Amino acid sequence: MSVLITGGAGFIGSHLVDHLLAETDSQIVILDTFSTGRASNLAHLSTDRLETINGDVRDGSLVTDLVGDADAVYHLAAAVGVENIIDNPLNSMQTNLQGTENVLEAAATDTTPTFIASSSEVYGKSEDVPFAERDDRVYGPTASPRWGYATTKAADEFLALGFHAERNLPVVIGRYFNIVGPRQTGQYGMVIPTFVEQALAGEDLTIYGDGTQTRSFTHVEDAVSITHDLLTTTEAHGEVFNIGAPGPTSINDLAKRVIELTGSESGITHIPFAEAYDEDFEEPDEREPDVSKLRDTLGRVPTADLDRILQDVIEERTSEVSA
Repeated sequence: MSVLITGGAGFIGSHLVDHLLAETDSQIVILDTFSTGRASNLAHLSTDRLETINGDVRDGSLVTDLVGDADAVYHLAAAVGVENIIDNPLNSMQTNLQGTENVLEAAATDTTPTFIASSSEVYGKSEDVPFAERDDRVYGPTASPRWGYATTKAADEFLALGFHAERNLPVVIGRYFNIVGPRQTGQYGMVIPTFVEQALAGEDLTIYGDGTQTRSFTHVEDAVSITHDLLTTTEAHGEVFNIGAPGPTSINDLAKRVIELTGSESGITHIPFAEAYDEDFEEPDEREPDVSKLRDTLGRVPTADLDRILQDVIEERTSEVSA
């Protein structure tokens, strides 16, 4: 069996590669531009079951060829990170929209099972927590680039469901909720690696806003295991699933816990969103998944708690500093 993973050199993608190599006999092909993905994420692997191709999901002919040779596709390639989206809105939208359409069109030719990675961002600034898959979405104005990413991921979902309905494509959509773990970089505003790096350096932890906003954090190992199981579960085809851990944490409490676990003497600094981004920037107050549908379908949900996530990230960053 041959599996194509777009964005396979990225944080989640590289962990999915690890999982599939360990749990299946599949030959794996990675398509990645190495813009946000990193070769170092794959450096620990030495196997003839893995092939890496430097290319863009916006290249329709390349995607058609690769998907045509695959028995399953995991489409994880996307522009990620709030800062990245705001700084590069056009590239972000084109990557997310054109790339997904290319993958779906190619997969539909042979009805190749396809997983589409979406995001909790599709819920926008809704306050109806915990979020269930059929809940309404609430977005801000188009003048705010903050909502461009959410809009493209929602459009990706509509495309995927359309291909399922009209072309019988066996597709599964997973809405990731703050996936965290080793190999994640703080470069694009990811909060946990940023906090850990600041704490280990003895710097103040930087919190945007007042820190009362809450998020649910999910260990990447849970996320990729569930991603694999969803695509191989026929009942999941044509459906949307939240992939996240229940139990939100405020950003203030998260910062305090990072300081405790690292033994750091760092302080905490709050910076207004308007100062960090612009006056039109909006940040949702809450993000918590309803995982009832996931539990009903697979019989399980993510189990790793926040301390396990933080300890794994701290251990990795500590080893990097001492190396």
